[in-house]
Amino acid sequence: MKEGPSMFTKILIANRGEIACRVILTARKMGIKTVAVYSDADKDARHVALADEAVHIGPAPSRDSYLQAEKIIAACKQTGAQAVHPGYGFLSENAVFSKRVEEEGIIFIGPKHYSIAAMGDKIESKKLAGAAGVNCIPGVNDAIETPEKAVEIAKGIGYPVMIKASAGGGGKGLRVAFNDKEAFEGFTSCRNEARNSFGDDRVFIEKFVEEPRHIEIQLIGDAHGNVLYLNERECSIQRRHQKVIEEAPSPFISDATRKAMGEQAVQLAKAVKYQSAGTVEFVVGKDQSFYFLEMNTRLQVEHPVTECITGLDLVELMIRVAAGEKLPLTQTEVKREGWAIECRINAEDPFRNFLPSTGRLVRFQPPQETMFASDTAQLQGVRVDTGVQDGGEIPMYYDSMIAKLIVHGKDRMDAIAKMREALNAFVIRGISSNIPFQAALLAHPKFVAGDFNTGFIAENYSQGFKAEDVPHDDPDFLVALAAYVNRRMLSRAAGISGQLPGHGITVSQDFVVIGMGAKGHNTSQAARVCDFQAVSGSSAVETGGKTYEICSDWHLGGARLRGTVNGQPFSAQVERGLGKNPLAIRIAHNGARLDAMVLSPRAAELHALMPFKAPPDMSRYVLSPMPGLLVNVSVQAGQKVQAGERVAVIEAMKMENVLFAVADGVVSKVLAKEGESLSVDQAIVEFV
Repeated sequence: MKEGPSMFTKILIANRGEIACRVILTARKMGIKTVAVYSDADKDARHVALADEAVHIGPAPSRDSYLQAEKIIAACKQTGAQAVHPGYGFLSENAVFSKRVEEEGIIFIGPKHYSIAAMGDKIESKKLAGAAGVNCIPGVNDAIETPEKAVEIAKGIGYPVMIKASAGGGGKGLRVAFNDKEAFEGFTSCRNEARNSFGDDRVFIEKFVEEPRHIEIQLIGDAHGNVLYLNERECSIQRRHQKVIEEAPSPFISDATRKAMGEQAVQLAKAVKYQSAGTVEFVVGKDQSFYFLEMNTRLQVEHPVTECITGLDLVELMIRVAAGEKLPLTQTEVKREGWAIECRINAEDPFRNFLPSTGRLVRFQPPQETMFASDTAQLQGVRVDTGVQDGGEIPMYYDSMIAKLIVHGKDRMDAIAKMREALNAFVIRGISSNIPFQAALLAHPKFVAGDFNTGFIAENYSQGFKAEDVPHDDPDFLVALAAYVNRRMLSRAAGISGQLPGHGITVSQDFVVIGMGAKGHNTSQAARVCDFQAVSGSSAVETGGKTYEICSDWHLGGARLRGTVNGQPFSAQVERGLGKNPLAIRIAHNGARLDAMVLSPRAAELHALMPFKAPPDMSRYVLSPMPGLLVNVSVQAGQKVQAGERVAVIEAMKMENVLFAVADGVVSKVLAKEGESLSVDQAIVEFV
């Protein structure tokens, strides 16, 4: 009798960060030993600590470490790992790596190399999809040679059209043309961009779907010819072609569309003999017409939302399939229960045009988890997938993701409410994060209504994101919280022993909350804190004609303030001493924030008489807009520079930012050297 497949005893994870930790947790649950690999920048990283063994594979840049196939294969042999899980990014969709691993007798926990190769080329994959009976966008899938030919083809398809580089990705080599002129110019610039970014200048043209949604179907296939679709994910909330919020199911498509998309995705997977987890991405028009976009032959960043609604551990299924096991369920047994949302928490500053933010996580306190990666028995709650920890470093060499925040609710409204509350309780200090932006998106009426497409962020935040873009549904509550926090601080000060008789702190009930606006534009609002109970932490705050009964066990120094207001639970965040002002208090709630000083009425009168101190004039300097590596300084002392001329290049998190002179001038001093690590607002060049 033939024996069944045997399970691995040790696997190596050829990745880092959040996804490496995610795979380790499932392997641990299955009783499989794990090997981590790490670069110089990651020697103290969380994935290294979680794994049973760890192997150093090179310097910090990924091209010298995580992209070094031979070093990863050597690490497998050194540790006796029988299989490699590539995670996502890096070598996960590299057919050469997959083939090389298998040739060495190591199992690749992912699709076979021929499936990866077939889907890796956008032009070839479209031809394959068409042959497999999958809806494809009207267009010409062969490489186009001249701009004149591009215009002719665009006319034939009908405007608007999309001009795309075959090897493109991440929004590079992509233009939309609405007329002949734009098609002509778009073809030329697309081709140049593709040649420079990918070394491959093949360009094709397809119909541009208006009001498009980005909806993808999750697949899982085994080595026995079985392929299932595990419902869809809605990924239309994107910024510059990068997903920001994902949810499952989609609030838009019908059951009939879901079934048709799922069945077509399965047909495509079977056509390329697909084994493992994979995703077929579709663009869906406002009339529910759907067209094949591409296939991702790996696990997706957003896989947790599918795990929530199906109750399946996708990483476990990948490992079992790679070991030769059959899928443990049929299509009719695939569940779709509740509603899941994922927010990508990134190290970027939304108030500075989303520039990368690197450095030390002085505080990293995620909301309380009630669901966990690798444990699909615990649902209807909050889950945090991350590769960082308190005190850890966000290095400049890799992508900007700090964590993924996932919630699962009984329906979409429940999931949105849970996510808003979880974001309120997510404390990140030391670097900037996009949490305020996520909170604003979740509160946007069109998002709540499910009325959005891939242009949602570009349309609603075309001028960038500002603090005033986050209106609070009850601004007086923020004022009440500031007064409450101040009263708690004064209570402790009043209780300190050894105060001189007659000079002890006595605390009154009346305060003025002065909101600190830009350029000295302050607002003030009276607040009375009554019935203060130092032991229970409860009090009634009267402000703006309303009363807020606040009760909390918050302790001074705590960044997170949890409690009840008028009997309803809430979470908010508190920061004290902003910049050079030790009296300032920041209250953050639902993405909105109030920076304020809370003073006695007399102190507020005196404060109003204080002159406004203007910040120093920094117009003579070129400042670094973000933390990063100074790659190049293009000017030198004494040089005449014209407005718009290149001054310096800074690199951070796979992004290159070129700084230009904003006015004509003469360089007085170059203040930073090439190769130097810069902080935010560090001066690089001074002009006379």
